[in-house]
Amino acid sequence: MFGEIHNQQGEELDYTFHPGQGDRLAIVGHGVTGNKDRPFVAALAKGLSAAGIGTLRFSFSGNGDSGGRFQDATISKEVDDLGAVLDAVGERPICYIGHSMGGAGGGLRASTDERIQVLFSLAGMVHTEAFAQREFGEETPDAGLMWEDEDCPLSQAYMDDMAQIHSVADRAKHISVPWLLVHGTEDDVVPPQDTHDIMALAAGEAELLELPGADHVFSDDATAPMVEGVVRWLNKQLRGE
Repeated sequence: MFGEIHNQQGEELDYTFHPGQGDRLAIVGHGVTGNKDRPFVAALAKGLSAAGIGTLRFSFSGNGDSGGRFQDATISKEVDDLGAVLDAVGERPICYIGHSMGGAGGGLRASTDERIQVLFSLAGMVHTEAFAQREFGEETPDAGLMWEDEDCPLSQAYMDDMAQIHSVADRAKHISVPWLLVHGTEDDVVPPQDTHDIMALAAGEAELLELPGADHVFSDDATAPMVEGVVRWLNKQLRGE
């Protein structure tokens, strides 16, 4: 529907579009080491489409089948990737849903880009430097791996970007659009406290959906309530309630 989408570096961004009704569109971005085809991402897109909301899920550059190198994938670059997607879909009401690192990028983009009219953070990363040190501090950048995954080399560019951003929390005061923050109580990757920290600073309407027992990727029995919660809340916003 939108043809090929390329970022500023000319790298093609792989995406899947799920049709809906009208010109409403949700864009879904994944987390670090993920891609658009993670089960809960695909389930969310299908659930939104079934509710009449067109949905585009995409892989950031360097991830999945998108162009580019994984070593170059940073939050700052992903913010630009999201901008390229927004450019490609044209003028229409946009909802952005970001998971984990994709949630951090979504917060940064929404704080400056008025095209995002509704925002969702799914287990959104907030304190980026603390995350990088906690998860990868014992690895050697440009030599080590993320979570021992051979396909996910840890780069100095990634660590530097996480440190430079430090935290997304201070950008919350510039986010005035309706915002739902979803977090599982059993998330051992991004602490639920991150969501509480940023939600307290939001400039506009921000609500928390806490899912008891859910892990970082909303696996197993947590997928359905996550999808239902997102669809229900988005429909509420679209109805102006």
